[in-house]
Amino acid sequence: MWEWGGDRVKGAEGVREFQDFRRIADAVAGEIARGRLRPGDRLPPQRLFARRRRIAPSTASRVYAELVRRGLVVGEVGRGTFVRAVPEPTGRALTEPAATPAEVNLELNYPFAPGQSELLSASLGPLLRPDVFASATGTAAAAGTPGARVGAAALLAHGGWRPAPEQVLFTGTARQGIAGALAALVPPGGRVGVEALTYPVVKEIAARLHVTLVPLAMDERGMRPGAVAEAHRSAPLSALYVQPTLHNPTGTTMPDGRRRELAAVVRDLDLPVVEDRIWSFLGPEAPAPFAAYAPERTHVVDGLSKRLAPGLSVGFLVTPGADDERTAAALRSGGWTAARFALEAATRWLADGTAGRLAAAKRADAAARHRLVDTALAGHDIRTDPHAYYVWWRLPAPWRGETFTAAAAARGIAVTPGAAFTVGATTAPDLVRVGLASPPQDVLAAALRTLAEVAADGPAHHTDATLHPGTPV
Repeated sequence: MWEWGGDRVKGAEGVREFQDFRRIADAVAGEIARGRLRPGDRLPPQRLFARRRRIAPSTASRVYAELVRRGLVVGEVGRGTFVRAVPEPTGRALTEPAATPAEVNLELNYPFAPGQSELLSASLGPLLRPDVFASATGTAAAAGTPGARVGAAALLAHGGWRPAPEQVLFTGTARQGIAGALAALVPPGGRVGVEALTYPVVKEIAARLHVTLVPLAMDERGMRPGAVAEAHRSAPLSALYVQPTLHNPTGTTMPDGRRRELAAVVRDLDLPVVEDRIWSFLGPEAPAPFAAYAPERTHVVDGLSKRLAPGLSVGFLVTPGADDERTAAALRSGGWTAARFALEAATRWLADGTAGRLAAAKRADAAARHRLVDTALAGHDIRTDPHAYYVWWRLPAPWRGETFTAAAAARGIAVTPGAAFTVGATTAPDLVRVGLASPPQDVLAAALRTLAEVAADGPAHHTDATLHPGTPV
């Protein structure tokens, strides 16, 4: 079964130690920035580091803790401390993807259907008439327009659940919908329960909102209801964030029974829920949204970036009640409402069937890409769903996620180490996520074959400094 479940400085000597560890941490950070220490490099044990630097072991411990805090290294119990493949984001806008120089990017995950541009552009012609354009480039409230609300409510309906148009608010992206919902529900300093493996951007959103993420154990059926109750007893939670359909990165879809169990728990604990459904359009046979099981307490987040295109996005935020002024105010204050032109374009794409046709095309594309996975990664320990655009891959020993990511990058392929998805003390040392959506299918097939070769070779085959410790620190 897959399951995841500073002391004060005193006196002059303490002040010097504080200054020393910060200065040494800055020096190591500089070596990482210059490429002298590269992703996957293992730092020496702290006692050896202390001897080399002629510092106290306690100072070395502070240096390593500071590097972890900055997101430059990751510590693994019993294995050591390693330079991260991708530093955790600091200060990027919520909508800005991380850049990568890799030739084949299997980190970013934006599907593209044949004929997509022609379909999307065909609906925009009427918006360019001068009289219509003037209106379409005005301002838009969080509630959007009546036509947009009707179209979004119809698009989001699934499994007998259909929101009322008056429940729909609009954001620039689904990410901003998550931020708006959490800002409305969780006070600064509050605690939000999340799956132990979660969407990495949620960690950045939580940091910006000054809330704490609490990792909750999950299994092959998703978040465990007992883990929610246990965490809440330890210290009250303010809300849950959950991906019940096609969870990113594991591909898990929570079955009906588990959704009912979780709904009973959140009712008993009086917890609001933020449900992320950004990938749910790929799973037409999945159960109804969690909002159907706990409609009075669930905010539903979805959007068009995956259905349509990342630069033509509108996010949807369905609130438990109609005309939720508290949530609308959070969107306004955060600057997260949708642009009027994007909203008008989205309304046309929803009304004329463009959004539906592209979603169907991408479901077929995802199935075709999984056939490539079945061929290239046959026999490997992968967890996914045949509808998902990503694979959660447990690497063969002795690979680690960070070193495999570095080895893949050396071959021109970007993948995401498991550590990017972990929360708190959760570990995923031998896991990577492989995104399937972005490259053309022939490029993806070749990249998957290369990754399989790298995995079969093992770390010892890759002898450059990227993968092996020994660089002076």
